[in-house]
Amino acid sequence: MNTEQIKQLLHHREPYLMVSEVLSLNSNSIHTKKIHTGNEAHLKGHFPGAPVVPGAMLQELCTQSAGILITRHHSPVDDYNSNTTKGYALGVLNKVNFSKFLEIVKPDHPIEAKIKLEEKEGPLFKFSAKVLQQNKLKAKLSFNLVNASDEILS
Repeated sequence: MNTEQIKQLLHHREPYLMVSEVLSLNSNSIHTKKIHTGNEAHLKGHFPGAPVVPGAMLQELCTQSAGILITRHHSPVDDYNSNTTKGYALGVLNKVNFSKFLEIVKPDHPIEAKIKLEEKEGPLFKFSAKVLQQNKLKAKLSFNLVNASDEILS
């Protein structure tokens, strides 16, 4: 799945769009990739001359990836399109259960996120995630997302 297809499933746009590519996707898991250009705002200030990908951006990569899974396989709206579908916010972050950052992530190589849907209870989705760089585990996360109508968000 390319960037334009990803944008149909997510409301996020540059510079906050964290998913560059979807490598695999089914109703219970998604594997994505983020390729940094080095010009992203979150890298320019974190840290000048020695950029490190912030942990919050790793969480956001996982959250957005899980959002793609929800939109594609668990949407309450047929043929959801972020450009035209109104009335729903899919995959809204509800809770971060834990985030463990094992090693520094540099923008010099692609970052991969492997997300697994652990449980679904109505509009609530519980996920586990692993972040890898060069096949090395860099972070482990657990978080919840929820589908919400505009009525709830107003």
